[in-house]
Amino acid sequence: MADQALTAGQYIKHHLQNMTYGQHTDGSWGLAHTAEEAKEMGFMSINVDTMLWSIILGVFFLWIFRRAAKNATADTPSGLQNFIEMIIEFIDTSVKSAFNGRNAIVAPMALTIFVWVFLINFMDLIPVDWLPGVAGWIGSSIFGMDPHHIYFKVVPSTDPNATFGMALAVFILYMYYSVKIKGIKGFAGELTLHPFSSSNMIVQILFIPINFMLEFVALIAKPLSLSLRLYGNMFAGEMIFILIAIMYGGGWALGIFGGFLQLGWAIFHILIITLQAYIFMTLTIVYMDLAYQVPEEH
Repeated sequence: MADQALTAGQYIKHHLQNMTYGQHTDGSWGLAHTAEEAKEMGFMSINVDTMLWSIILGVFFLWIFRRAAKNATADTPSGLQNFIEMIIEFIDTSVKSAFNGRNAIVAPMALTIFVWVFLINFMDLIPVDWLPGVAGWIGSSIFGMDPHHIYFKVVPSTDPNATFGMALAVFILYMYYSVKIKGIKGFAGELTLHPFSSSNMIVQILFIPINFMLEFVALIAKPLSLSLRLYGNMFAGEMIFILIAIMYGGGWALGIFGGFLQLGWAIFHILIITLQAYIFMTLTIVYMDLAYQVPEEH
């Protein structure tokens, strides 16, 4: 339930602020108590809540799949084994339909991305005040901190640092395999000899700056499209949940109406979080396939 000690604007800002650790202006290190302090910490700061939940959910993903693998049987498979096998078959089909090269890491990477991003997105379905409320209670009861200065976001994909980090990892792999498969000369030619080409050498040289600008924009768009699509959709979904939560502080009638809105949006949001995980995975597979395409295949 929305904290009555905060105005609606303050409540929204509080829920959109990460728990940031970094260096204060006086040289000391610690958690930021305000959004302004977090901004002043600069590039070397770290969003503790984003890292915490990303790691926890990553470990949970590894644990649940390891457990299913250890208990796998061909006789009477458990429900968990059937569910895991269904996911693996789905990923395997997606990779085979979109990736034409031969690379042993593509399928495991696609599986990791899909499940991990889904779990990260799934945190958006937890009521917005539950876990931040627990964090505020721990901070005030044990450490004597002001709960209004304790920030705790639980959806890592609403933090652009997380989505850009994942997209950057995919982009680095794309660049690595592009150079490995095509060679430096082939990759450079891909950036400078397409889309405009000519049999006339002079004309082709004149086209190189134009081609490079067009292809460079398309190249940079790959990590941007991956990160911003996931971040934008999840941030919008989180904002709607926060706005609905504010309604609980407007009386019982508005609270009941907000409860129905929250249920409806949560049901619809299940589709969104699954779709965003699938899109991130599919684009990753497509980008890896592009890395394996030689120029004459374009």
